[in-house]
Order: sequence, then structure tokens, then C-alpha cells
Amino acid sequence: MKSLKITLAALGLLLVMGAPVLAHHGTAAFETSKSVTVKGTMTQFDFTNPHCQLFFNVTDEKGETAKWQGELTAPNKLARAGWTKETLKPGDSVTVTGYMSKTGTHTIWIRNLIGPDGKALPLSENQD
Repeated sequence: MKSLKITLAALGLLLVMGAPVLAHHGTAAFETSKSVTVKGTMTQFDFTNPHCQLFFNVTDEKGETAKWQGELTAPNKLARAGWTKETLKPGDSVTVTGYMSKTGTHTIWIRNLIGPDGKALPLSENQD
């Protein structure tokens, strides 16, 4: 009986301590009920853990430029899909579709990415 109580207590502790890790991978920070598409020019591509980041400038119809950032998956997943740290370079034109941050910043969780050659870049190894 004492062994069962210790096991249950340890399991409970693991669940409580693991909750922040699970929350990190949630979609709570993004407005997932609608997607947006923006076209911009790459300024930086960070092929680093825990998530690859794109930084790009978007010019609106008034000619005003805004700095945007987009979040992708982990670099090991993108590498299995054929990506390298050289896949996107400053100056490349990209079209990004995804979910906007609920904070109103120019931050997007990328769900589709069209590269400088006009073709969709695979975001996982299972995608063509």
C-alpha cells in the first residue's frame, strides 16, 4: 500500500511539473479560427532550436514597411523535409500563410510557406 501511495505521488508530481512543457506546444497564443496571408522579403532565417524563426519585411498598400516574424517547427523536422540553414536567405521573397498572434503583433504561426521560386516549401517530411 505504501508503495502504491509513493507511485501515485510521483506520478502526480510528474504531471504537475510537465504541464508547462505541454502548454508550450499549444496554440493558445494564436488566433486559429482564421488564417492570414502576407508577402514579404526575408531579412533573417534562424535555423535553431526549439523552433525555426523567419524574419521578414512586409510593405502594405500605402508603401509602409512593417517587420514581421514567423514561427516554424523544429529544425530537425525541417531537415527531414529537406531544409538547411541556407534554404531561405536575406532578400528572398516569401509568401506566408498562418495564424496571427492574439497579442496583435506581427507574429505568425506558419502553416504554409511559398519560397522565392514560387513553390510551396514542405513543412514536414510527410509533405510533398
